[in-house]
Amino acid sequence: MSARCQLTGVQPVFGNNVSHSHRRTRRRWNPNIQQRRYWLPSEGRYVRLTVSARAIKTIDKIGVEAAVARIRARGEKV
Repeated sequence: MSARCQLTGVQPVFGNNVSHSHRRTRRRWNPNIQQRRYWLPSEGRYVRLTVSARAIKTIDKIGVEAAVARIRARGEKV
């Protein structure tokens, strides 16, 4: 599973840890990615989405039908 949200497209961000002495080492910030199963009434089936925590709130707000439509408009398979 890649650390990428299907709805928002958020993915890991890279940067530096900076110590007190200002030495820098590379690090990465991972998004809060969850696998969620949603019922899609128009197709009469469940769909499994890999979404971030913020995308879960977006799906609650706009609905799963609109969210799947956005994902498909970007060319991803659901």
